Amino acid sequence: MVMGFRTKLLPWSSSAAGAGAQAQAQADAMCDAAAAVVAARQGMETPLTAVAEAFEELARGMEADGGELRLAPFGDTCALVSVLFNSLGIAFKFAESEYVTKVNDLIGASKEYATLNDILDKDVEQDCVKKQGSHSRNLRRVRLGLGLIKALFEQFLATEGSLYDAATTAYGQVCAPFHSWAIRKAVGAGMYTLPTREQLILRLNETDCSVQKEMRRYIDASSPIIEYIDSLFLSRNIVLDW
Repeated sequence: MVMGFRTKLLPWSSSAAGAGAQAQAQADAMCDAAAAVVAARQGMETPLTAVAEAFEELARGMEADGGELRLAPFGDTCALVSVLFNSLGIAFKFAESEYVTKVNDLIGASKEYATLNDILDKDVEQDCVKKQGSHSRNLRRVRLGLGLIKALFEQFLATEGSLYDAATTAYGQVCAPFHSWAIRKAVGAGMYTLPTREQLILRLNETDCSVQKEMRRYIDASSPIIEYIDSLFLSRNIVLDW
């Protein structure tokens, strides 16, 4: 488990989610806290390595718990991904801000719920799985964030094209189907502010060779987590079209 992270987070509330300034302050706070945790993890120097290892630990923990995913380590691990969103610059601020808010909510929920299953069980019982602000809805949004980074890395590794091309394809695959036309248009305009491939590698403190290795580590380690989250909804006959 990542230690010393939760105390740096701001409390989440539904009113804060609607306040742009508060949401951005929250995103900045979590990103700073996540960066500090990343830097402290076993003396590692690169955020990508730290995030990849954290997901590997999370996957091992899930296997050790008989396929059950505990909410506390899940929240702590997902919080580190905000550093990756931040490395993409202004273009992904929309995703970072929403992602951070949702992760923060799940971290708070871990004081009451032990596992991801517990969250779904409670929200199904109360018929509020898709309700704005529910833990289950926030879990679904965090899963999309994890999937967006995974898809971006897959596209980055699959071609030698621009980061713009990789990010546009990844967004189109993962998030665009659930966003309104206005959001899709704004995101499309923001994509032009993305760093180049070379700039991203530098921001991640990687080399051409090491970035490929670490991106693959994240892809491999996050895949079973993403699949598990999807299965929680599908096993309850909740279609993933939202």
